[in-house]
Amino acid sequence: MLGIDPRAARAAWTVFLLALLVATAYTIRETLAVFVIALLFGYLLTPLVGLVERFTPKRVSFTFALAIVYLVLLGVILAMALTIGGRLVDEANSLAAQLPSLLKNGHALDQIPLPSWLEPARDRIVQNIQDELNGNSGNILPFIKSLGGHVISGVKYILYIFIIPILAFFFLKDGRGIQEEIVNSLVDENRRPVVESILQDVDLLLGEYIRALVLLAISGFVASSLFLGISGAPYAILLAVISAVGEFLPVVGPLGAGIVVLLVSSLAGYSHPIWYLLFWICFRIFQDYVFSPYIMGKGVKLNPMLVLFGLFAGEQVAGIIGMFLSVPVLATLRVVFVRLRRARTKDLIGASH
Repeated sequence: MLGIDPRAARAAWTVFLLALLVATAYTIRETLAVFVIALLFGYLLTPLVGLVERFTPKRVSFTFALAIVYLVLLGVILAMALTIGGRLVDEANSLAAQLPSLLKNGHALDQIPLPSWLEPARDRIVQNIQDELNGNSGNILPFIKSLGGHVISGVKYILYIFIIPILAFFFLKDGRGIQEEIVNSLVDENRRPVVESILQDVDLLLGEYIRALVLLAISGFVASSLFLGISGAPYAILLAVISAVGEFLPVVGPLGAGIVVLLVSSLAGYSHPIWYLLFWICFRIFQDYVFSPYIMGKGVKLNPMLVLFGLFAGEQVAGIIGMFLSVPVLATLRVVFVRLRRARTKDLIGASH
């Protein structure tokens, strides 16, 4: 009656709902990130829960096996806190106290290794750094005063540390039933096999991905702590932790962590920065081309350009958390696309016959 095409109206309504969904997801992106991290944490614990179930009597419930895993995990965390936690805190406090004086120390800056093509400009670079530090010394007090507000706003992130394991517990306990209920309620019966196969692939993908990241981080911590400790580097445990954390951000994380370790150790008087640089190059070759392909599932493999795009886009959307989640999101979208394309091809072949 109004001259509106029903098909165009339905298309416009669909676009509006999609835009509304995207806008809502962006608005609550921090909450979504917490739930996704909890889900990944649940995938990390799944093999451990299965192992406990395998070695316990059949009458023991899944919830009880899950509780055992959480108790073991708590024990591991406490053991780490008692063994390396104290040293880590001491090194962090020491570095925080000494870093301003180290940055203003021209001799320390002279120890930082530079590429051969930058060596002629070393004196000018060091002088510029010192001038910048001296010129901004008056801004230190206002920064310290504003630091309290940042600390208060960061309390919620400490709360997330406790919320994520709790959410993961419920994901592991009730996730399978919730997934089946959603599929049965929203998906047509003839499409359920395709959706279920996609969900199975995504389960396998995310489980392999998060477990691979943890193994890479452990490998990075062990190798870095051993090399830095043996070679007499200051703050060896702290710098090894930085190296381990860098493994959680593909491509840019290990590079950024390596630069931080090299700069901090050189400023603190480390006498073998060139040896660390050679170690880092050799370790990256092993980590990226031997160990990572061995433990990382094939479904996680993405084009490096796509990974970089996801990292930068994720940082703009949700900061560091967005960078961390960008790769599993892109890999999940890839799995969905491949599965849907296979299903469509199979339907076309069936229709032609």
